[in-house]
Amino acid sequence: MNRVPPAIVILGQNSLPIAKKISAHFPGSQIYGLIDRTSNTDINFSNFGETLRELFATETPIIGICAAGIIIRTLAPLLSDKRAEPPVLAVAEDGSAVVPLLGGLHGVNDLAREIAAALGVQPAITTTGDIRFRTALLSPPQGYYLANPEDAKTFISNLLAGAKVRLEGAASWLSESNLPLAKPSKRIAPDAKLTIRVTEKAVLPAPDCLVYHPQIVAVALTKLSNTDPEIAVSFVQQVLENAGLAPASVAGFFALKEEMGNPALEAVSQYFKVPVRFLNLSELVKLDSIKFSENQAAQIALTAAGANSQLIECDRPNSVNCAIALAAEPINASAIGVSRGKLAIVGTGPGGAPWMSPEVKEILREATDWVGYKFYLDLAGTLREGQKRHDSDNREEIDRARFALDLAASGKSVAVVSSGDPGIFAMAAAVFEAIDFDGKPEWQGIDIRVAPGISAMQAAAAAIGAPLGHDFCAISLSDILKPWEVIEQRISAAAIADLAIAFYNPISKQRIWQLSRAIEILLQSRDAKTPVVLGRNLGRPGQSVRVCTLGEFQPQDADMRTLVIVGSSQTRIIPRKYGDVWVYTPRRYEK
Repeated sequence: MNRVPPAIVILGQNSLPIAKKISAHFPGSQIYGLIDRTSNTDINFSNFGETLRELFATETPIIGICAAGIIIRTLAPLLSDKRAEPPVLAVAEDGSAVVPLLGGLHGVNDLAREIAAALGVQPAITTTGDIRFRTALLSPPQGYYLANPEDAKTFISNLLAGAKVRLEGAASWLSESNLPLAKPSKRIAPDAKLTIRVTEKAVLPAPDCLVYHPQIVAVALTKLSNTDPEIAVSFVQQVLENAGLAPASVAGFFALKEEMGNPALEAVSQYFKVPVRFLNLSELVKLDSIKFSENQAAQIALTAAGANSQLIECDRPNSVNCAIALAAEPINASAIGVSRGKLAIVGTGPGGAPWMSPEVKEILREATDWVGYKFYLDLAGTLREGQKRHDSDNREEIDRARFALDLAASGKSVAVVSSGDPGIFAMAAAVFEAIDFDGKPEWQGIDIRVAPGISAMQAAAAAIGAPLGHDFCAISLSDILKPWEVIEQRISAAAIADLAIAFYNPISKQRIWQLSRAIEILLQSRDAKTPVVLGRNLGRPGQSVRVCTLGEFQPQDADMRTLVIVGSSQTRIIPRKYGDVWVYTPRRYEK
């Protein structure tokens, strides 16, 4: 199972260097900073208590770079179920101390050791069992699952009181620990009152027996066709039950790339909480057995399980092929094949980080690759370690979309970056246009999502008041991808309909006459005193917002970084005390 990235919470700017050092060690982690006291963080918050309690309730690991006392007092009302507590740690502002506070069942001590190693200090671990036995029975290492954590507290207490334990099964992290293991003999360690069992089998735990399931089971599924997701889940459950295997021992599900995006596979993955990984035919091992030589599921399972693996189950019903193989050691599924490719088209807003939604920030942090126009990628921020950036020219939208889709089809997690909102005259339409017209089969399996952003027209309107407070439309004056005749028809129709209009792409070096013509068309049916808002470099250095009338408006007043809003007949200007104005369009319409 993949570990949830931690939230790193800071209360002052002095804590940021340590926060960044810790964040670099945990891909996908986010730095939360107290508003007005911190800057250059991923997420801003105003209420420490509410933020911490919300993170705790969603089982997000919390690393607070602050005093331990404030964390304990904040979370105390929520402490009712030890099994549901995520890891919570306090780290000194200068990185000199790392103190695990909560989440013993979810690896808080191991997390403390990782952070301490990154900071070059010793963790302040006080758990007696961890110290004495040099292992954490409550939070086994990656690749192992404790089936009965509710019995662990009493079990560990008995160990600390002097009881010996018998180890059944193999696990180096247990055999190499300081546990009081009974010496094996011809008779099964009669002096051992406690047992630790390491097995992939579905067995009933007991208070005097801790059961650990190693994730050594590789399940291969092929020929899913249009199998109903619920049926697929029930089928896998039945296959595991027939084989006597514990679901917690499943390391992952494996399939061919042609099955990428199949809803049945997604449902199975979500139900069992393990990843699906995809392989090419060329990657599969060749089987000597005549019985299984033509069975792709068997080949996939043995490929995933690796050397010295064993095929134990091969079921071939009418619609689905399934094979199960056991590996010699826990399987690192993330190192096998590729994951389902992801493509997120994100809008960063008109400016930098303050304009981005939390969703967009999370996508950018988790993506393996950023794709976009250089200027927009610069606005998106800096890459974390391991990420790649792919710049392209602003006029290469379709080629950029194709490149991003191919990248995602290879198993990458790709963020296509637009400024403003990606669905308004931006990259979202370009991506779907490429899919529609190219029709590459490998693109069909990509997980595609659009993450909205604050549009330039919203930013311009907000900066001056509410000029889009009633019915409005948006028109791009660029005639690169549509005939100018169509643009003229739309300007005329919007003017006659008395809509407020947001004009994108008003002018450029190549297009110097279109804006002048648009003004002419508007003046045919709209009063020369109609308010016009010119928002330039919105959210960026040098931002300016100017108001004039339609009669005063000249083409040279705008450039490609200007968003133009032309009001309706109802749009009004309110003079302010010291010379500025507000502009708004009333919600009530009066002729």
